[in-house]
Amino acid sequence: MGNDPIAAPAPLLPVLYEDNHLLAVIKPPGMLSQADETGEMDMVTLLKDDLKARYQKPGNVYVGLVHRLDRPVGGAMLFAKTSKAASRLSESVRSRSFDKLYVAVVHGSPAAAAGRLRHFLRKDAGRNIVTVHQKQVPDAKEAILNYAVVAKQGGLSLIAVKLLTGRSHQIRAQMAEIGCPLVYDRKYGAPAVQGEQDIALWSTSIGVAHPVTKEWLTIHALPPKTEPWSRFRDDDFIRARSILPLEGM
Repeated sequence: MGNDPIAAPAPLLPVLYEDNHLLAVIKPPGMLSQADETGEMDMVTLLKDDLKARYQKPGNVYVGLVHRLDRPVGGAMLFAKTSKAASRLSESVRSRSFDKLYVAVVHGSPAAAAGRLRHFLRKDAGRNIVTVHQKQVPDAKEAILNYAVVAKQGGLSLIAVKLLTGRSHQIRAQMAEIGCPLVYDRKYGAPAVQGEQDIALWSTSIGVAHPVTKEWLTIHALPPKTEPWSRFRDDDFIRARSILPLEGM
């Protein structure tokens, strides 16, 4: 019997990109981005455990959170593996040079095939919901996004969305405001269905300058082959990237 090396554990989540400075994975819908008072598993804790096991690190493992996804949202998410990378990526987020593309499936179709939505969102923390206003009201924050319809199927539309601001529940609330709630998003007016379902919102692409090499990095993740995503083709999701391209592409 030879002394074969022990294989490293498989990653706990699908890895989209990894080097010494960065780790991009697919966040499962329903998981917290970071720890909160519930004590339920979150992405940062899970990835620390993952890196510690995969690289057999004896001490603490650094994982820096640089952007968030709402709990019901899945898809591409980028983390820093060093404090220097975290600091530089956080600056990219602040300067809006950290680019993200989402896809969503909505009921109906917007009146315009493409456009910009601008509203003011006020969060009700107690109910964990935001209200949408056409004009500035006390405690409301401006919310702006660009969208484009990619495909239509059976009364539903696949849309591509780029956020110009990063507000809580922004895509969900703004699309509902124009009469196109996200599929399964009962909180914002989608029809009820039997059983628990993940809302149809997915982080499909991230683009950012690498914090160390400065080269433009693009990361892509296709949605799962489940309803309502399965109504659309992979080509539709890929085409969304060209309809609302990331910076640097």
